[in-house]
Amino acid sequence: MTRRTPEHIVKWPWSVPLAIADVPETGKHLDITADEQARAAIAALAELRALPRLEASFDVTLRGRDGLRVTGEVSATVGQVCVVTLEPVDNEVDEDIDLAFAPGATAPLRPGGAESDEGPEPLINGMVDLGAIATEFLLLALDPYPRKPDAVFEAPVEAHEGAHPFAALAALKKGQGGAGS
Repeated sequence: MTRRTPEHIVKWPWSVPLAIADVPETGKHLDITADEQARAAIAALAELRALPRLEASFDVTLRGRDGLRVTGEVSATVGQVCVVTLEPVDNEVDEDIDLAFAPGATAPLRPGGAESDEGPEPLINGMVDLGAIATEFLLLALDPYPRKPDAVFEAPVEAHEGAHPFAALAALKKGQGGAGS
């Protein structure tokens, strides 16, 4: 059975812990901004050229007696490299967050052992880490193939018909067709 590594074992470069005891019945709103050191560490982790801005806004409410619901948004300016031109490109990331947390929760498994997106996340020692949540959602929102707006990939033109990978197979097939007919 595949299990996720508990949050308290993973060392995230940006940590903003919040205890369930610090959330009033009316809920709590938090705006957080990553400092330069955290942004540099996250940029290195995500293999970004730069991460000049990383912010998150959260609304945290109680979920039952011993759980939490975290909603909000992470927003960032990320410096990447265009996959076509290899030139610097800056992109904006705005990703919505909506998570439920419960003590002792484990992510349910789909058939075949893969984790499901359904169900609450584990609440470890009565705490959530808002910095880690923002970092995870940023990493998931990054464009894996960033492009400059005007960048167009043009495949190289083949010099002659015999240059494609199946040219030898086509030649064999032509030779068989002519000999057997």
